[in-house]
Order: sequence, then structure tokens, then C-alpha cells
Amino acid sequence: MTKKLALLDYGSGNLHSAARALARTGAEVTVTADPDIALNADGLVVPGVGAYAACMAGLLGVRGDRIIGKRLAGGRPVLGICVGMQILFERGVEFGVETAGCAEWPGVVERLDATILPHMGWNTVKAPQDSVLFGGMDEATRFYFVHSYAAQNWELDDSGPLTPAKLTWAEHGVPFLAAVENGPLSATQFHPEKSGDAGAQLLRNWVDSL
Repeated sequence: MTKKLALLDYGSGNLHSAARALARTGAEVTVTADPDIALNADGLVVPGVGAYAACMAGLLGVRGDRIIGKRLAGGRPVLGICVGMQILFERGVEFGVETAGCAEWPGVVERLDATILPHMGWNTVKAPQDSVLFGGMDEATRFYFVHSYAAQNWELDDSGPLTPAKLTWAEHGVPFLAAVENGPLSATQFHPEKSGDAGAQLLRNWVDSL
């Protein structure tokens, strides 16, 4: 059966390329801000580019935070991409301005401590062996990143704040979260829609898991 995906349109995100990449998985993709469509789809994708505060303002404008919360309360899958991942955390800090996020995960999104910013280009990730998103990929697989901020400073052991989530890490100056898989909620800091065959495989893995 063809999976139905809703790509949340809240004024932020590379909607056209994301829609094309998702459609290549064989899914039926609808770009929408309609709550009923977003709530009832097999999977909801939340993209995001630009500033954290602007993305949150756009998300609140279409009540996207409530849509995400309602879906997760019912165990319905959500995938965040780039800033669409960042806004799932408690808050973000950019240029000294703190903005409240969706608070689905604890923690703060902060500027990377790196010589060169933004972190732009291809990078490897360290995914857990039981990852669904990265199934069938090896450690040399690269994904495309464009960002200066990320969630950082999480412990890898079982006492970490996101357990029992599956955490995938990358490094640019400092280690940061490249992806999280936490029950029905998943997210990537990189852009799978810009990551060629590797990104296509990740999206297929997610769609197949719905």
C-alpha cells in the first residue's frame, strides 16, 4: 500500500526538493499546512531552513507545534529535517536571543564551536548499529550539512537525557547530534534531500518503517 506523507508548509524549508526526494521513495506526498491532512498522514515531515526564531514563529503560525504533539501522543511518525530537527528541542539560542522550541526533547540548540562556520558540505556520521534510518549504510557514508547551530553535549551512555533514543553523531569543531530516533519521532540535522543516494536510502528506510 502506498504510504501517504504530509510535508508541513509553515513558510520555512526547501519544500520542492524535499517533496521530490520523498516522492522518489514511492510515497504519495502532499505539501500542506492543513491540520487534518497533517494529522492523518502516515508520516509527517517537518523541514526547516534559516533562523531558529523565524522557524518557530512560522510553525506556531500554523499551529504546527500542536500538530506534532498530537501526532506523537498517538504514536504517529514525525521526521524533522535541519532546523526542523532543532525546533524539536526545548530551546534555541542564536545571537544571544533565546527562543522556546517544541520541547519534545530536552536541551538547547547552540552555535557550534568551530573555526569555520557554517558547517557546509559532506560529512560522515556515527550511527548506532540498531539504527533504522541508517540501515544498510556503512561508516564511510557521507551526508550533506548546512548549519552553524546544533544540539550538543549529550552523553553517549545510558544516563544521557535522550535515552532510550538512538543517537547519531557527527563532528565539526565539536561533536553534535546528526540524527535522533526516538520512537515515532526521528530527525536529521543534515539534508537527506540533498545527500544523493545516501539521503534517498535514509528516506526510504524511514518510509518503509511507517
